[in-house]
Amino acid sequence: MTSAPAIELRTFTTLDAVRADLIDVYAEVRAPLLHLPNYAVTAFGERLDRHGAEPGFMAVLAYEAGHPIGYAYGNTIERGDRYWQRTTPAPAEEYVKGPAVALKEIGVRPAWRGTGTARRIHDALLAGREEPYVTLMVNKAAGDGKVHALYRSWGYEDIGHSQPSAASPVLTVMIRATNQGARGVTDTPGHP
Repeated sequence: MTSAPAIELRTFTTLDAVRADLIDVYAEVRAPLLHLPNYAVTAFGERLDRHGAEPGFMAVLAYEAGHPIGYAYGNTIERGDRYWQRTTPAPAEEYVKGPAVALKEIGVRPAWRGTGTARRIHDALLAGREEPYVTLMVNKAAGDGKVHALYRSWGYEDIGHSQPSAASPVLTVMIRATNQGARGVTDTPGHP
């Protein structure tokens, strides 16, 4: 698929109604990595349950013909949150002086990559958020660097590194203004 599919975006502020769809899409999106402890479906489910109980949780899922094809979710983080505590070097005061949105996961099934679906989900997740900044973590090796480059094309910039758990690779922490507006950028074929 290379053109924008007809999709429906649905927003959820509680996990219960959407947990099964998130896990279903995650399992396909991360299929090549599921043998690694940090990417196992059970590990994702544990993280998802923790994130779903945190303040400001929101998920946006894309559906085509009632079938979930992609998702993004995040929550609000504040100064002192373990997200910031694990970031080195410590983030600039500008980023931590108030709340921020932590984009915890984003993924699109392979058949819908390269269609702009990931960007539409991303922008829908951020639309209307009050936090001035959005941050995410990315494995710079993902997609041979293409995922990191995609986030840079969306306006994110590197601010540090983090290793969220012993089983996790070292990730690059990125940040941008939450609602800087869509710039017409679509995703790279073969990646979110």
